[in-house]
Amino acid sequence: MSSPTPADPSRSGPSRRDPYAAFPGTVGRTFGESTPAWPERVRPREGAPNIVVVLVDDLGYSDIGPFGAEVPTPVLDGLAERGVKLVNYHTMPLCSPARAALLTGLNPHRVGYSFVANADPGFPGYGMEVAGDIPTLAELLHDAGYATWAVGKWHLTRDSASHAADNRANWPLQKGFDQYYGVLEGLTSLFHPHQLVRDNSPLYIDEFPDDYYYTDDITDRAIDMVKSLRAHDADKPFFLYLAHNAVHGPLQAKPADLARHRGRYDGGWDELRAARFARQLAAGHFPPGTELPDRNAESGHEVGPWSELTEPERRLYARYMEVYAAMVDNVDQNLGRLLDTLAALDELDNTIVVFTSDNGGTGEGGAEGTRSYFSRFVHHPNLPADWNPDVEREVELIGGPRSLVHYPRGWGMASNTPFRLYKGQTHAGGVRVPFVLSWPAGLPRAADDPGVRTAYQYVTDLLPTLLDLAGVERPAQRAGQPVQFLDGFPFSSVLRDPAAGSTHHEQYCEMTGNRSYYRDGWKLVTLHRPGTPYEDGEWALYDLRTDPTEIHDLAAEHPWLVKELSEAWEAAAWHNGVFPLADGSGALARRHPDDARLRRPLRLLAGTPELERYRSSRLISFRSFTIEAELAHHGAGDAGVLVSHGDQGGGYSLYVEDGRLRLAYNQYGELFEADAGPLAPGAHLVTVEATALPGLRWEFRVLVDGTESGRLGPVHQLIGMAPFQGISVGVDRKSPVSWPVYERHRSFRYDGGLRAVTYRPGDPGPDDPETVARALREAAAAFE
Repeated sequence: MSSPTPADPSRSGPSRRDPYAAFPGTVGRTFGESTPAWPERVRPREGAPNIVVVLVDDLGYSDIGPFGAEVPTPVLDGLAERGVKLVNYHTMPLCSPARAALLTGLNPHRVGYSFVANADPGFPGYGMEVAGDIPTLAELLHDAGYATWAVGKWHLTRDSASHAADNRANWPLQKGFDQYYGVLEGLTSLFHPHQLVRDNSPLYIDEFPDDYYYTDDITDRAIDMVKSLRAHDADKPFFLYLAHNAVHGPLQAKPADLARHRGRYDGGWDELRAARFARQLAAGHFPPGTELPDRNAESGHEVGPWSELTEPERRLYARYMEVYAAMVDNVDQNLGRLLDTLAALDELDNTIVVFTSDNGGTGEGGAEGTRSYFSRFVHHPNLPADWNPDVEREVELIGGPRSLVHYPRGWGMASNTPFRLYKGQTHAGGVRVPFVLSWPAGLPRAADDPGVRTAYQYVTDLLPTLLDLAGVERPAQRAGQPVQFLDGFPFSSVLRDPAAGSTHHEQYCEMTGNRSYYRDGWKLVTLHRPGTPYEDGEWALYDLRTDPTEIHDLAAEHPWLVKELSEAWEAAAWHNGVFPLADGSGALARRHPDDARLRRPLRLLAGTPELERYRSSRLISFRSFTIEAELAHHGAGDAGVLVSHGDQGGGYSLYVEDGRLRLAYNQYGELFEADAGPLAPGAHLVTVEATALPGLRWEFRVLVDGTESGRLGPVHQLIGMAPFQGISVGVDRKSPVSWPVYERHRSFRYDGGLRAVTYRPGDPGPDDPETVARALREAAAAFE
């Protein structure tokens, strides 16, 4: 029946929706005179498979058993035996772009991820936000009736948008996931994660249990999600995106896992690389005649012979690799726990399980490796001569919560066996990674099928492939607007037939100026030196059908093909939003003008939750600053931390112990302390003044009620990703600045009358990169 005339005609009109319009039942004045009807609920097709995508961070091509590793990975071995290995699978050479491509099926520059989500230079390719007309795999599966969960690393939210006051538009729940648990940023401590997020909110944690380990934790949460769903709905399929922060640096492993790998790498990276390559050849990964390249020799990436290292170097470097192997081992164990849960629910056979890596193994540990990850992992043009990228640590601490280590790049080379170069480069070492897919119910493997697929496929192909296997169509429109076209191609045919050809025939790639173009077995590629001009002479040409390890440069023999493919790269770059390319102007140091607001003075009341890492860094980074702690009253026995900022990788802490005021400064793992004298009972204003000096240094003064009582420094400034943990008022949360204080008092919450802590950012120091970059741009403009 039609609705009655509105009592107030002024409230009718085009903006008023008739509540009875399009209702298929009938409505009378009472229930007895009416016929009910319900909207049809979206349900997936009968027997729709569960989907689990396991994405590991910085795992090289040869780092798991099915791809040649000696690391015991029995769970992955079993997946490969039941499923298939894509041995010619390619990805992006860096984490955020790879994740954007995987979850959208679009080339990452089109999505806005030319780089990791730690930059904002103001161009479309660097927007670091997934637009509404680019539906993610989670959104598409959710629309089709799937439960959708993400655990672990996200790294698709710009660092400046990772705090609790952001609109969260690019957080996991806003991108199609029902639940999320993990770390929004690109890396963290596996013993003391710096900011865990559950669903849409950061978790505020003072201390972790002594046996806490992040890889175990995110697996626990994933298993909980599966069990909870099955307790409420026996049939609903799910999509689980399990994105490990392992095996990204800093490398940290549980003692029991580490113990199993003692002595495994004493033979060195040359021996390891040869053994892995032999296993790959035996497994049919490469055509006969494929050669193992010499050790990487390119400037800044070179690796020397293991035999030329000193005995202490060999012991130290082998220990680094033991930690890395223990992390891979632990990932496999945790995958086993998840799959055991699915088996107990009798759902393992009808679950598509994908295991892969975001990019190749890394060389960021440098030639020697490091026990001080944040001092090694810095990018500044004017590091002082006495900068220490490797702080001493006792060997028994390596791999534990007190050391933030990374291996030497020789192990990164072995990780990428048999390919050249590393993460960040567009050569195979940066972009060819392991890929295993298993779905016994839907893709049973014939007895005579070896399970090896040599067809070229690309990371953008995974989304359309999973949708195809699940029987879900990607719509032309979603939420009332057209969706962007896909760049990926489903490779279901390749999974089903070992003789099937590649479904992806051409692909450009770019990362920080490194470029490549693939077309039907030919690859054009550069290794670009940062800050130098982009010239045609950079291009090298390889026939991957006979030379998959990119040894024999054929550019001089086929100049016409170099020209053709370089022009194709240029066209693809404009089409996908690759430009502008990185240069020496320092543009990646730029931030949105609104970020200037983050450098205003900030007063934090006692009891304020921990301030997020990036938000905290804006108050101190590359500048002088002042901290004022307001004590309403301090008793003779009161003790604890007044303010802390940072962790075992670098930070500072102002605290009272045994009646004395102290300032601890952790310089990337090297601890300095200043005794600022007794703090008398009463009300006080305690001030810390940090003055930025030339050579990336700070000098600290401690004042009580305006009178200086202590000094510390000069010490090196904390730059790059340090301090990694944010500011806490009245406590030193999670990973402590001072381990000795932590051993005595744990998080050491102050028990006096702390009212507030105020930060007052001062002038930029002489080494501020934004100032340096601005001067470079002004000099270049004047020269022109």
